[in-house]
Amino acid sequence: MMNFKTFIPLLMLLLFFNSCSQKPETKESNVKRYASVTGLKPEKIAYYKKLHAAVWPAVQKQITASHIKNYSIYLKEIDGKQYLFSYFEYTGNDFNNDMKKMAADTITRRWWQETAPTQIPLPDAASKGETWSSMEEVFHQN
Repeated sequence: MMNFKTFIPLLMLLLFFNSCSQKPETKESNVKRYASVTGLKPEKIAYYKKLHAAVWPAVQKQITASHIKNYSIYLKEIDGKQYLFSYFEYTGNDFNNDMKKMAADTITRRWWQETAPTQIPLPDAASKGETWSSMEEVFHQN
């Protein structure tokens, strides 16, 4: 039978090992993932790639200030048509407000004036006066 003097150190040891084995808290629960798609004019592929090979620093700064991380754009040809796929993670607390701030940024608006003429919005985006069509997340694994 275990006595009190033996039990307390054993309990302390078990609590210590339990706390060491727990995964550290992350802000993953605050992350929201976004993906979207748009068309790309074939004659504008080289220009689009050139722009994104040297993204303007002020645009990158605005993306960061808008709580956007892990932002990627991919290019894919499907049935002879060019498509761009965009993915990013949002870590802020007010997506709509952050996107309004981004849209109000003068340099970002100039950047969009360069990129918009290269793109072909899909019908759902075009009907709303937008360029990119949102995509539904159907699977995610960390």
